[in-house]
Amino acid sequence: MSNLQVKNIPPALHRKIRAAARRRGRTVRDLVLDAVTREIQNEEFLSRLARREPVDLGRPVARSLAEVRREREREIGG
Repeated sequence: MSNLQVKNIPPALHRKIRAAARRRGRTVRDLVLDAVTREIQNEEFLSRLARREPVDLGRPVARSLAEVRREREREIGG
């Protein structure tokens, strides 16, 4: 395993990181490692997405989303 050291973290941010870890019952290391992992995965996903060809649905996406939301609301009684 490799080590990574981050220096000059602003005190307010460090307090927030420690508090977030404590709230989740996790270590600062685990919280930061998860956050960095998610960021890298998101970047890789966006890179793959940018290489894909656009898809023509034949209608506005907003209309499809509205229909799905209405259907979901009916199913959950909203």
